[in-house]
Amino acid sequence: MTGFGYVLQGFRLMWRPGIRRFTLIPLAINLILFGLGTWGVVHTARQMLDHLLPDWLNWLSWLLLPLLLIGLLLMAYFSFTMIANFIAAPFNALLAQKLELQLTGQSTPEDNTSFWQLTRQTVAAEWRKLRYFLGYAIPLSLLWLVPGLNLLAPFLWFGFSAWMMALQYVDAPAGNHRMEFEAQRLWLGRMPMTSLTFGATMTGMTMIPVLNFLALPVGVCAATAMWVNNKPAHKPLASGILG
Repeated sequence: MTGFGYVLQGFRLMWRPGIRRFTLIPLAINLILFGLGTWGVVHTARQMLDHLLPDWLNWLSWLLLPLLLIGLLLMAYFSFTMIANFIAAPFNALLAQKLELQLTGQSTPEDNTSFWQLTRQTVAAEWRKLRYFLGYAIPLSLLWLVPGLNLLAPFLWFGFSAWMMALQYVDAPAGNHRMEFEAQRLWLGRMPMTSLTFGATMTGMTMIPVLNFLALPVGVCAATAMWVNNKPAHKPLASGILG
């Protein structure tokens, strides 16, 4: 199944009886962050363009404003997703745990872990992802300051966001099986097309009003289905993308 197919499956799975109630907190967190964030990005994009664009290039604003807005939305929405996943990490892990139990009939190693232990583990995992993210995000952000190259920035950000989205969401089911972040990267790298199409679909979803409010629970459910169908028998050894 393609990554796009898993996202469609995620839409169906989040409404399953016995699963719906575990989607409420991730859904509420996403709704608040994306609602406030969208308003902020649209409000500031025009001001940024007026400040950065020389007067003699004002005639290009019709082209540059959409590019700037797309780039800002990619950066902002991905940042909102990182923040939302950080805040909702324990609830995402719980959602993945309950869904995997429904899909397979088998409990995960974390089933007997207390909620507070699960919280500490998932927050620590989010910090590791944040360090990895900043290692690539900072150089990519600097491209906005380089004339000519800044036109490529939205496309490079989309590719990077697709990879990071896959890492973000698969951590919920994989983390429940105590797979470390480095091993998750290697596991996703063994199925690059599935991983990147999943991440690209989730990135695109965050750009679409209304759908972006559902992205967090849909992504967790989709990643859990992808994990169940491709669960490794042992820790992967192959080299991963952006490893």
